[in-house]
Amino acid sequence: MTRIICFHLFNDYSGSPKVLKIVLEGLLKKGYQINLITSTGGALDELLYYKNLSKHSYPYRFSNNPIVTMLRYYMVQLYTFILTFRWLFYKDVTFYINTLLPVGPALAGRIMGKRVVYHYHENAFAKGLFYKTLAYMMQCLASNIICVSNFQRNNLKKKKHAIVIPNSLSTDYEKRCRVRCIERNNRTVLMLSSLKLYKGILEFVQLSERLPQYHFLLVVNDTQKNIEKFCTMHNILRHENLELWDRQLDVFPFYERASLVLNLSNRKKVLETFGLTVLEAMTMGLPVIVPTEGGIAEMVEDGVNGYKIDVQNLDEIENKINKILSDKLLYQSLCENAKKLSENYSYVSMIDKIDKLLGN
Repeated sequence: MTRIICFHLFNDYSGSPKVLKIVLEGLLKKGYQINLITSTGGALDELLYYKNLSKHSYPYRFSNNPIVTMLRYYMVQLYTFILTFRWLFYKDVTFYINTLLPVGPALAGRIMGKRVVYHYHENAFAKGLFYKTLAYMMQCLASNIICVSNFQRNNLKKKKHAIVIPNSLSTDYEKRCRVRCIERNNRTVLMLSSLKLYKGILEFVQLSERLPQYHFLLVVNDTQKNIEKFCTMHNILRHENLELWDRQLDVFPFYERASLVLNLSNRKKVLETFGLTVLEAMTMGLPVIVPTEGGIAEMVEDGVNGYKIDVQNLDEIENKINKILSDKLLYQSLCENAKKLSENYSYVSMIDKIDKLLGN
């Protein structure tokens, strides 16, 4: 069976390592031997009890100084480029590159004539020159590219070896959704976000001020210290119906409290390639409001399991929140359809498709 040599730059609890953990766990259960090369800490460390996984760690973290961050990044690329040659004489080896960032081992893999498979999560063409360069290199180096949405694949110039395999959630999360009951009368609006202005944090706060009759719950994937600094910088005041949480290892309890989930990413500044929080919400049977473009928009049928509204139309979002949470029949229909449509993103289907791809 093919040995997987997997590279992921930064092992934390954000979307791409969480998806990678799900993928690797599925492959480990199928009997693959996997060598994982990533930074210390994070979601991927939860796989260490598998006997057929071996982890190679290095220290890596972001810095407030972008020059320092880039120097650390280039050092990791050099280290992993050299490390990769330990598998030079191994047969049936596939280099599995998660995200665009581990370009060093991808380059080494192609030099050695090994198969290089990219799991592409970003929308590089909406970012700066650095990511566009990495995307160009991916298309030159990759034997196969796994895209998470049709939107993402359509933006590639070289589509021949690109296949769309949407993300899924872990079987544990799906089981928890089946056995837990959600309190539907609490009228709570939830958003999970990184600490970026283009993610719509300020607009979420504005909605909480406009709609004092509802409870607004914001979970930010960052430290409490950085969140407080952000709030001070942007004059965000806490008020009775706004609840703000820092980075959480387990977000399931927040979905249990929610009635509706928002994604307010500004499509003029970023186009989401997929919506993991949207899938988590739908699996829980919660309606969603998302932007009108990007891979995330592919997950929502307008008026069926939620609505597609851009963050610039805050008045319309406000009206839709009111409509969803005040019309019981509409709300029930949206919840049922959200649950039903979430079944299109099957864990078994995702693992089987990746297994088939790696086995070819």
